Amino acid sequence: MSRRPIAYIAGLGTAVPPRVVTNHDFEKTLETSDQWIVERTGIRERRHADPGMTVAALAHQASLVAIQRAGITPVDLGSIVLSTATPDRLLPSTACDLQALLGATRAAAFDISAACPGFVYGLTIAEGFIASGQSENVLVVGAEMLTTITDMTDRSTAILFGDGAGAAVLRRATGDRGMLSTFIRSDGALAELLYRPGGGAARPFSAQVLEERSHLMKMAGREVFKAAVLTMAEACDEALTRAGVTADEIDLMVPHQANVRIIEATAKHAGMPMSKVMVNLDRYGNTSSASIPLALVEAEAAGRIKPGSLLLLVAFGAGFTWGSTVVRW
Repeated sequence: MSRRPIAYIAGLGTAVPPRVVTNHDFEKTLETSDQWIVERTGIRERRHADPGMTVAALAHQASLVAIQRAGITPVDLGSIVLSTATPDRLLPSTACDLQALLGATRAAAFDISAACPGFVYGLTIAEGFIASGQSENVLVVGAEMLTTITDMTDRSTAILFGDGAGAAVLRRATGDRGMLSTFIRSDGALAELLYRPGGGAARPFSAQVLEERSHLMKMAGREVFKAAVLTMAEACDEALTRAGVTADEIDLMVPHQANVRIIEATAKHAGMPMSKVMVNLDRYGNTSSASIPLALVEAEAAGRIKPGSLLLLVAFGAGFTWGSTVVRW
């Protein structure tokens, strides 16, 4: 028997920039092709923010929709947890900028840095806040402008990433609807397989950092792929065990949208056919912590999620970090 949930997702919202960048666009600037990218990643296009767009602005758009769908107002929020690897400023947090844009005057606001599983990490934090009585309404946001930290001259990373935001309002559960389990874990020993060497306190911005382009993401693709497959398999197992359910009972898996081959390997491990897996990375690429809420909203709009559906959310990212949750919709 699964445990009774503490918190449920009362409202979801998303936002993406209007500019679409296709694989054919990259053919003009990189030694690559649409066929090469699709075969290796499953990505066909992604969204890129135009100059002047901010992470806080994308988060604001997504949050307004989530708040409205939850049937509350910004003043009702007790906490704002914003996951991003691309904060608008290093100080203060982007969550505080979002709080000001929303007028959420009663909310505590802060950023978390957990990369691609950041939305799952945020859900876990929100559940804890609700369980402890810290907040009755928590806004969890995954918002990214990964194009600002991507080396567009590096074929191995430039083709992968897109910009976007997703938001969820969590409220105290009163029935069977909500989060049945959560699992989060990290392994910092593998950090330098996917990281930004420069631009932080260890190697502050300098002419040398900019010349070396070391403020942009570096990735050991093969090693990251192997770690992603292994850790997402573990995350699936843990979430299911903690929820007291089996893979056969899951109606839809909603994985982090990084690479279709990682998603296929995760589904195979869980014993789920791809017909029970939500995939939309072909149109958005890897949007890091925004990818799961973007996929959730599209799945619900397509009728793949209905009241009572049992969902498995699972993600892996830089850190390394990984996490999962089972949710009764």
